[in-house]
Amino acid sequence: MTDEDFMREALCLAEQAGLAGEVPVGAVVVKDGQIIGRGSNAPIAGHDPSAHAEIAALRDAAQRVGNYRLVGCELFVTLEPCVMCVGAMFHARIARVVYGATDPKTGAAGSVFNLFAESRLNHHARVEGDVLAAECGKVLSDFFAARRAQQKAL
Repeated sequence: MTDEDFMREALCLAEQAGLAGEVPVGAVVVKDGQIIGRGSNAPIAGHDPSAHAEIAALRDAAQRVGNYRLVGCELFVTLEPCVMCVGAMFHARIARVVYGATDPKTGAAGSVFNLFAESRLNHHARVEGDVLAAECGKVLSDFFAARRAQQKAL
């Protein structure tokens, strides 16, 4: 499978999150070309500020492999990760992070901060952005446009 194929899997998870009323972000963890972890945003449903798609995917993958260290794994996420999620990726020893849309408000892979370029940190991952960025961004913009329209109708 290609990076675009894995991002499409993450997009499906993002769309599911959006249908559940969550901000539509999805993520998958990949090892040796196979998806081993899946996650979508669920902070509202779970009353959990840490329930981001990346965290859910990391937890799912860690449970499957029986180790919180996910050495050699890649994480694909539809939105540029935040500081919390990048920190979790570093602790998990993710080797490569691929994201779709940039996040100019909380992005920690170059938009607001670039933790991946911080030489003082003890782990580094390769990072690539803008994979299916238009599609990933559209899912988010459509979600927020619908939310604004709902509020306007009230």
